[in-house]
Amino acid sequence: MRWDPRRAYEPLFKGKPQELNFFLSTVCTLEWHTRHDQGVPFRENIKFLQKQYPEYAPMIAAYDSQWDNMFGEVIEGAIQLLHQLHDLNYALFGLTNFPAEKFSSFKQTHNFMDLFLDIIVSGEEKVTKPDPRIYQILLNRTGIPAAQSLFIDDRQENIIAAQKLGFQTHHFTSPENLRTYLVSRQIISR
Repeated sequence: MRWDPRRAYEPLFKGKPQELNFFLSTVCTLEWHTRHDQGVPFRENIKFLQKQYPEYAPMIAAYDSQWDNMFGEVIEGAIQLLHQLHDLNYALFGLTNFPAEKFSSFKQTHNFMDLFLDIIVSGEEKVTKPDPRIYQILLNRTGIPAAQSLFIDDRQENIIAAQKLGFQTHHFTSPENLRTYLVSRQIISR
């Protein structure tokens, strides 16, 4: 799925695009958000930031209440491929940077998540991609050697980290690109 805090905040900063840009690039930054993905609870992380930017306290608090609105559309082609791989009996595992306290409800509302045998969630493990430790957690949990695994991710830094550990990798840019790759490797037929 596509995720972007801008989706949730654009209505809150209606008619103030420059302030929105400032807010997302200076206040609620990706670096700050990553603390959620590393297991810091929303409440604690929000209070920490509100002390630094009290003038934005309500907007910072909205990061929690507006969380679901940060998600865009499901990437249908990717979901189709996930189903196809599942139907071919490939062992599918997830490795995601995601806040622990938000993961359960996300999983419950998106049934494609049930296709994974297991999902390693950074917020539960307190470590995020591309840190090699989270890949090692995946390997320990699955029991499948890295060389026999295909790691697919949309972030180049995560791909590079996986390659260093011996994973086969594919940098996801589109479902069509992934389909072409899977066909070329004879993982799927079409």
